[in-house]
Amino acid sequence: MEPPALIRNLTHDERMRLERKLQRKIDLRLLPMVVVMYIMNYLDRNNIAAARISGKVGLEEELGLSSTQYQTSVSILFVGYVLMQVPSNLILNKIGVPAIYLPTCMIVWGIISAATAATQNFAGIVACRFFLGFVEAAYFPGCLFFLSSWYTRKELALRTAMLYSGSLISGAFSGLIAAGITDGMDGKKGLSAWRWLFIIEGAITVVIACLGYFILPNFPRTTKWLTEEERQLAVWRLQEDIGQDDWINSESQSLWHGFKLACQDIKMWILMIMLFGIVASGSVTNFFPTVVATLGYGKIHSLLLTAPPYALAVITTFANAWHADRTGERYLHVVLPLCVGVIAFILAASTTSTGPRYLSMMLMVPGVYTGYVVVLAWISNSIPRPPAKRAASLAFINAISNCSSIYASYMYPRSADPRFVVAMSVNCATVALAIIMATLLRFILSRLNARLDRGEHVEGAVNGVPGEASERGFRFLT
Repeated sequence: MEPPALIRNLTHDERMRLERKLQRKIDLRLLPMVVVMYIMNYLDRNNIAAARISGKVGLEEELGLSSTQYQTSVSILFVGYVLMQVPSNLILNKIGVPAIYLPTCMIVWGIISAATAATQNFAGIVACRFFLGFVEAAYFPGCLFFLSSWYTRKELALRTAMLYSGSLISGAFSGLIAAGITDGMDGKKGLSAWRWLFIIEGAITVVIACLGYFILPNFPRTTKWLTEEERQLAVWRLQEDIGQDDWINSESQSLWHGFKLACQDIKMWILMIMLFGIVASGSVTNFFPTVVATLGYGKIHSLLLTAPPYALAVITTFANAWHADRTGERYLHVVLPLCVGVIAFILAASTTSTGPRYLSMMLMVPGVYTGYVVVLAWISNSIPRPPAKRAASLAFINAISNCSSIYASYMYPRSADPRFVVAMSVNCATVALAIIMATLLRFILSRLNARLDRGEHVEGAVNGVPGEASERGFRFLT
């Protein structure tokens, strides 16, 4: 396979200059927009946690919900979220225009989120939450696939961290926004603070989505504002990295063939269990304001105290992902942060003292999510091509991992505070499960690399080395 015509005759220095220019161009158009969109995705999904304790009368109290009904309102979102992820990613891969597909989904979920403010009973909020999850399902796995279609394997962990920083930033600011609305909007126009929370955040989501139509790229072959030289280089970079072309056209993308290939690859199942363990333990963030409120401070102070753990997580996540990309190592960058998470959950379950409890909360979010973004990059690294298989794998793994949020919503009843012993114990167990799966995956990838080093062709149920990759020196990142 030879480089395309406009790339073939470039000197090494010319190629590097053009590649840096291309990276900057894509980084500036793609990353800020997807991060801002993901901030709103996460805000609209999790603002129900802040709505529970916002204002003089919170959502739970005003709608007359029992504790179980509130927990059902949280968990039902993930039913819709799980159902739509694989079909959505396969559709995105088929049509090849994420710059249209993702903002359109965002407009729809923004409208649904704002409409939540009009709910008057349990049935209304359950319906809104289900359809919100159904539409929001398109975004995160779609973005993971989107990024993997532009960046090489050693560039992907940092970009994935940048994407996921949207959720961490939203976690930090959701409490601050809720505190501001509670302080300044409670009772305005006869509406409670929690209703204003849904209206304001839903409206902002719609406005930002409209900007996405004009800013986001599509895939390398379908982005019109690249020069022909830049387009050829964007495609060739991925061919060099893996040994096979990526997205070519909609006719070449087989929806169910990609899903079948994904299901035949044992690495997908191991990654699925690993991510399930991490997301299950990370479900504490769905109830983080409630957990922080057990420290005994007032509503506004409790909302403000939710911000520092997320701010710390942003720092640790970026640093860890940057180092993972620089070294090409994955396993330790996943496992070491998870060990911190284990310590945090044990500490939270074992003491009622304010200082140690808040320390555990400071460590919970970084402990879970610092390694999480490296796992997301590890999926694309381990199951790189064909793109239909990668798209199905990313969506299926993310969908099944989020199933944990359906049952986890019932582990944080008010009767279990302040220590939430059952929840913290389950979180420890699921983190341990993730560590075991990471160890198993590293063992499998190391064996595959050893076979590649001996010149053997790796294929079958444990492959992921398509086309000419093995001949081009392809190795799995471990």
